[in-house]
Amino acid sequence: MSSGKTNAELPSAQTLLFQKKKENNLTFAELAKLLERDEVAVAAIFYGQAKASEEDIRRLAKTLDLDEDVLQAKLSVCPERGSCFEMPPREPLIYRLYEIVQNYGQAYKAILNEKFGDGIMSAIAFSTKVEKETDDKGVEWAIITLRGKWLPYSRF
Repeated sequence: MSSGKTNAELPSAQTLLFQKKKENNLTFAELAKLLERDEVAVAAIFYGQAKASEEDIRRLAKTLDLDEDVLQAKLSVCPERGSCFEMPPREPLIYRLYEIVQNYGQAYKAILNEKFGDGIMSAIAFSTKVEKETDDKGVEWAIITLRGKWLPYSRF
């Protein structure tokens, strides 16, 4: 687990999920297929950054051989989004994502405003995916797609 958080810092439900994921030698992609969710959504549940649905809990309990009632009690709370790490982040990969926004955030904002007008991209009406691409030279590339509903600012 390379979250920037240790198991001791994660809530007990998340620690249990990671333990069972490891015991069963499962990837987030494999769990995503079993839960019929995106792998980023499943990982977010594991880190306590997204709420698990009733169906997610049922499927996780069955897949990971956990008591559904125990899992229900632990995962039915509202997530603590945005409190996963200090700012700026120190974990190298998360810092690089932060650095992308530092270096290109103004450019993204200018282009989005030109295309959509004055507003913001939602992180609530939102989806994302991570893909791996290998070019013809064998170099691996990470592709992260961010898809958010455009929310124009209202005039008042």
